Amino acid sequence: MENKVLVKLFIPDLDTSFDLFLPVNELVWKIKKLIIKSVADLKNIPLNIDDEVILLNKDTSKIYSNNDILIETDIRNGTELILIFKSE
Repeated sequence: MENKVLVKLFIPDLDTSFDLFLPVNELVWKIKKLIIKSVADLKNIPLNIDDEVILLNKDTSKIYSNNDILIETDIRNGTELILIFKSE
């Protein structure tokens, strides 16, 4: 699976974590929307895909920009990521 990476995703707001395959040729904002939709379906909770979220590396605390392409970041197999919902 050269076109995907396996990551561990932590979502503190929902007190849950997932192992996910992410496509390496997608923009981070698209990946965040896919994650929100998937989590909403898996947990059977209403989440808005337009919610502002922050995706960051658990080890380095690097926040990923929406316009980053995944393959151009430091996200590789085994990377641990945190998804945080921004409050208003």
